[in-house]
Amino acid sequence: MTDFTQLPTPCYCISESRIEENLKVLKGVRERTGAHILLAQKAFSFYALYPLIGSYLNGATASGLYEARLGAEEMARPLEDRGIRCENHIFSPAYREEEFPQIVEYCDHLVFNSWNQVRKFGKRAAEAGRSIGLRVNPECSTQEGHAIYDPCGPGSRLGVTQREFERGLAEPEGRAFLELLEGLHFHTLCEQDSDALEATLDAVEERFGPYLREMKWINFGGGHHITKRGYDIPRLERCIRRMREKYGLTVYLEPGEAVALNAGELVTTVLETGENGVSWAILDASAACHMPDVLEMPYRPPLRNSGKPGEKPYTVLLGGPTCLAGDVIGEYSFDRPLREGERLIFEDMAIYSMVKNNTFNGMPLPAIVLEEKGGNFRIWKEFGYEDFKGRL
Repeated sequence: MTDFTQLPTPCYCISESRIEENLKVLKGVRERTGAHILLAQKAFSFYALYPLIGSYLNGATASGLYEARLGAEEMARPLEDRGIRCENHIFSPAYREEEFPQIVEYCDHLVFNSWNQVRKFGKRAAEAGRSIGLRVNPECSTQEGHAIYDPCGPGSRLGVTQREFERGLAEPEGRAFLELLEGLHFHTLCEQDSDALEATLDAVEERFGPYLREMKWINFGGGHHITKRGYDIPRLERCIRRMREKYGLTVYLEPGEAVALNAGELVTTVLETGENGVSWAILDASAACHMPDVLEMPYRPPLRNSGKPGEKPYTVLLGGPTCLAGDVIGEYSFDRPLREGERLIFEDMAIYSMVKNNTFNGMPLPAIVLEEKGGNFRIWKEFGYEDFKGRL
């Protein structure tokens, strides 16, 4: 269909053209530096576009078995059938014994979170011809205001500190386990510029520099806002070349958000309006169910044709249709009062939405729509009662 107003609401509408614009930026980094760039599926798993994404990037990375299988089935194998090599990586804080044979089948790079995980699984993965890595914690916090997303915070369970790393090497089999490793991995950033990456690399070198010369690759993880306007790409490329030239390492990056930044909307309809000291409106989209980062971060999604509270004549508190009192998206201002049946468009909703949504209160999941390059809107998937029931 070509009529945007005929789309069902709520729906996520993903723009193929804007995804491709982001991919071209990332491909440019690849070509200029030799870095390998992977889609982090935890941020964006719209696999209808995996063949497109894989044709620009080097592959995908997963956080568990199901993502690993999705990356293998929907990106790696279809592209390999066309003669395009596609990597499939995985990191998990702890692997399950019963799942591990399948993970080894689907993934060519496996990153472990501790020496104990290397001890339990590393030899089997290496014997299967897989590349083995260990996640390290450089103990360098560069974030402000998002402690929930800081893997370098006190008591972090993510990654091996320098002290833990060296304690593991001192064990009887420590040197043998080190020889299994081909790479070190860190992931410390969240929506940050490359100055934070540069500071983190300083800490990585300070704590783990002697071991980098024994590795084949280093993985910078995700959280790089590469496709955001104003991001310092030259500094990023200097960081990549620094590791390549100083240590001879292949460099991996795992952006998720940068692949789909500003490439999708959540389209919603106003169901009801009213007053209770403030003007409010109930939408058919829920912060709690359909845009969880609004409550978790917290995050204020951009809303097309609106302003900040008080900026325009009519300020309205927008909320969802669930029983949760805190199911509130935020206050926005408009040129005129909102009307029942009116459509609102929340922007930058491709990331961390489809992968995190839920059916609390029996809320229907939003439909997923692909806006194709020619301007046609294709309803890719709709969800009904059986989808809700099947999750219970």
